[in-house]
Amino acid sequence: MKTKYLQINPADNVAVAIVNLSAGEKLTINGVEIILREDIPTGHKFAIKDLAEGEDVIKYGYPIGHAITSKKQGEWMNENNIKTNLAGLLDYNYNPKEVALDIPKKELTFKGYRRKNGDVGIRNEIWIIPTVGCVNGIIAQLAENLRRETEGKEGVDAIVAYPHNYGCSQLGDDHENTKKILRDMVLHPNAAAVLVVGLGCENNQPDAFREFLGDYDQDRVTFMVTQKVGDEYEEGMKLLRELYAKAATDRRVDIPLSELRVGLKCGGSDGFSGITANPLLGMFSDFLIAQGGTSVLTEVPEMFGAETILMNRCENKELFSQTVDLINNFKEYFLSHGEPVGENPSPGNKAGGISTLEEKALGCTQKCGKSYVSGVLPYGERLKVKGLSLLSAPGNDLVASTALASCGCHMVLFTTGRGTPFGTYVPTMKISTNSGLAERKPGWIDFNAGVIVEDEPMEKTCERFIDYIIKVASGEFVNNEKKNFREIAIFKTGVTL
Repeated sequence: MKTKYLQINPADNVAVAIVNLSAGEKLTINGVEIILREDIPTGHKFAIKDLAEGEDVIKYGYPIGHAITSKKQGEWMNENNIKTNLAGLLDYNYNPKEVALDIPKKELTFKGYRRKNGDVGIRNEIWIIPTVGCVNGIIAQLAENLRRETEGKEGVDAIVAYPHNYGCSQLGDDHENTKKILRDMVLHPNAAAVLVVGLGCENNQPDAFREFLGDYDQDRVTFMVTQKVGDEYEEGMKLLRELYAKAATDRRVDIPLSELRVGLKCGGSDGFSGITANPLLGMFSDFLIAQGGTSVLTEVPEMFGAETILMNRCENKELFSQTVDLINNFKEYFLSHGEPVGENPSPGNKAGGISTLEEKALGCTQKCGKSYVSGVLPYGERLKVKGLSLLSAPGNDLVASTALASCGCHMVLFTTGRGTPFGTYVPTMKISTNSGLAERKPGWIDFNAGVIVEDEPMEKTCERFIDYIIKVASGEFVNNEKKNFREIAIFKTGVTL
């Protein structure tokens, strides 16, 4: 351990404890001796100068809120004495920033699946997708029986049913959201073959949904409407056996890294998120984009307080305006439900050292590095450009991860300081912010970024991370896949009939 604390930016008036610090302990920061007035837990902040009541608390070089009361140098700064500065809608000005990554291009490849339409997948799976929640039991039974029949055979990475509660009794945007996410799943290149199972009387009518798909590989996507067949189990198994026989013939080939698409997500964040794992993802995202690849940042409410950093990196005024709408539309969503725009950090976030939404946002947005913003996507829409895109979705882990997969990401890179076992319908890689979590939860954590505050330079960690990403893209399972933790969640905003 090189240091007990970290002042992230020279402008900061707080520092972060890298280890548990004790009251009375003496630290020298910027040539000034500071005596801690309280015990400071790992990942938490303490004042490195006296703060007046109402004075901004600065971390990462930006305000993360203001001091509720005057605080003395060496005192613990947390959610009890820092209040957010966020409130309501804002007008924004476009002040474009020059971006110069200066990252060399390397001729790296991974082993993926080239689909008939030219798209690329990193998994060769069979998915069973319901148009409506009424058939959830049927699809679970079909998946289990196909797994049992094909156990020990090679060629297919997984056979998964994806139940959800929607597809009927929905109106307006909710109905459209359901259709879009299910369409995106059916068309996702990680699926070698898909059986779409409907009931027959739902709002999301199978025939209309088939048209909604647009162009699709009719060889690999099959429909079954259970009200129109005699024995849905026998018919479903017949269709699945045919799909399996086709999928099992697919083989991995060399694919340029420029065709990889990753989603950037964090959850169960702590005081180290913005110091280790999130900057690591930012460094990787910049590297991938420099190779011609694609990364996607979402969790719009967790951009509040750091949104101008993203706005000023937009490639043009049109993208800036779309990003302003992305932010203010989500704020209006909060306000229309009578909820404040600045309330976001969870009890786990606060226990880990995050006090306000601005602090969370300044850590969260580091996941996308320093690249230009090249695209802005509405919820449920699919990627149209390479580079960095911003995607409209909430911060909720499973809803946001599902949205990232649905826009076309091959995998989700998920940083966490508290830990979580879940996965969505693409590989969901967990990157720990601290080594303690990685040691306690090896069955959850796939990669440990905690070494960055210990003895490993971030550049070296990123080299190892790139190697690991290529292995996963080439077929190595992450923990959620090994445990078969695979789920979807669709964003709901309106009335259920």
